[in-house]
Amino acid sequence: MPQTYIERILRARVYDVAKETPLELAARLSQRLSNQVYLKREDLQPVFSFKLRGAYNKMVNLSPAAREKGVIAASAGNHAQGVALSAKQLGLRALIVMPKTTPPIKVQSVRSLGAKIVLHGDSYDEAYTHSLELAKEQDLTFVHPFDDPDVIAGQGTIAMELLRQHMDDIKAVFVPVGGGGLIAGVAAYIKYVRPEIKIIGVEPEDAPSLYRALEAGRRVTLKQVGIFADGVAVRQVGKEPFRVAKKCVDEVILVSTDEICAAIKDVFDDTRTVPEPAGALAVAGLKKYVQREQCKDEHLIAIESGANINFDRLRHVAERAELGERREALLAVEIPERPGSFLGFCRALGRRSITEFNYRYSDHTRAHVFAGVELAEGDSERSELISHLSEKGYPVIDLTDNEIAKLHIRYMVGGHAAAVQREHLFRFEFPERPGALQNFLTQMGRRWNITLFHYRNHGAAFGRVLMGIDVDASKKREFQQFLRDLGYAWTDETDNLAYRLFAGSGVATFVGDEVVNK
Repeated sequence: MPQTYIERILRARVYDVAKETPLELAARLSQRLSNQVYLKREDLQPVFSFKLRGAYNKMVNLSPAAREKGVIAASAGNHAQGVALSAKQLGLRALIVMPKTTPPIKVQSVRSLGAKIVLHGDSYDEAYTHSLELAKEQDLTFVHPFDDPDVIAGQGTIAMELLRQHMDDIKAVFVPVGGGGLIAGVAAYIKYVRPEIKIIGVEPEDAPSLYRALEAGRRVTLKQVGIFADGVAVRQVGKEPFRVAKKCVDEVILVSTDEICAAIKDVFDDTRTVPEPAGALAVAGLKKYVQREQCKDEHLIAIESGANINFDRLRHVAERAELGERREALLAVEIPERPGSFLGFCRALGRRSITEFNYRYSDHTRAHVFAGVELAEGDSERSELISHLSEKGYPVIDLTDNEIAKLHIRYMVGGHAAAVQREHLFRFEFPERPGALQNFLTQMGRRWNITLFHYRNHGAAFGRVLMGIDVDASKKREFQQFLRDLGYAWTDETDNLAYRLFAGSGVATFVGDEVVNK
């Protein structure tokens, strides 16, 4: 069976539109993992994804009669662009059915390539069903994104390139898996030419279509799939890809969203480019494999499959990357409610950098703090830190793997504190360096009680702190002098409407167009 695909791959016509992408050494990642890690840069294709290869190979092999009638596809992203560019190159009519929920930037990208677009339904499944109906009505050839031998052969040209580009021993090739077209083509070629090389698929934990199929010995349909790695969010692996995978794929590794985010950062650190989540999937799996096998000095290849990421997702990626690398701990810590307790807690943390600090006054005896702490040695250091804080008398709950805490609670620490009547709110900026937050609190000393605190390290040159301080009227002059002596930029935000409405010491309400405190 691999021999059949060898012939198809060798005959595949992809280079009319696609290009041979480089196989690059990821120097920083290689050093960290003590292995030679290479990236197959499919993000450098004209449409920033490997999908162009399979789409073009399918379409260039159509009969003259089929070409005359045109093609149709269903896609919300990379496959749509591949079909559209291929149709433009071949002079074919192309109709792309996309869900109504597709981001405008992707719709415009496909339209700019000359394809006609039909927006239908709220999901890919609805768009797919409608595209099959239109294909039948208009006698168009349906270009499947993965379940087609010509598409699989087109994707398999990646394997042909990388084996030619890297003649040394290769331990394993890591391949992202959605519907399975890419891994089927890559696995069929490599297992025929170099059967000793392991082919390892990588899927998100919340979209394990091939993993579950191999486990069950048959294709299964997942009830639902996560959409963070939308390029591989497929509920059922293709029939033909599964047939190939059963014979040619060694295993499938599952990775979390945080691990994908960490892999995106790894690729950026080495290439200064940003892959989409599905594009970094193979790197995440490679890292997990190295950690599990404890292998060293091996040659490992990850296919970086695409870079069509929405800009607005970068914030989430940056937020979760340190967690995925196990370089940040999220902790809920109870400290005494008294002046100086923040400083004492910071000193207990030692020289570790604090990445986040959220607090809101609750009662006069104890305070619950949501803290992010930077780690250098991952989980082992996290366990040591928690033990150390417990020995210092701080009750601690580890929230690092708590999804609700990571997604929601960290942004919801707050509310009104009715018991605080003399609160003043200030926004501070100070040079960001290790120990900067502790130095800030040291200068403040024990003279005033902190009633609200929020700090998040954004990797910028300046740290930003929002702080509520209980200032007695008799000590206002002393407090003003403290602000002048502090040497940091500060702004009084006590009258800020957002603060008064959602976090002020008194409950605020609207009276006409005014905001007043009850």
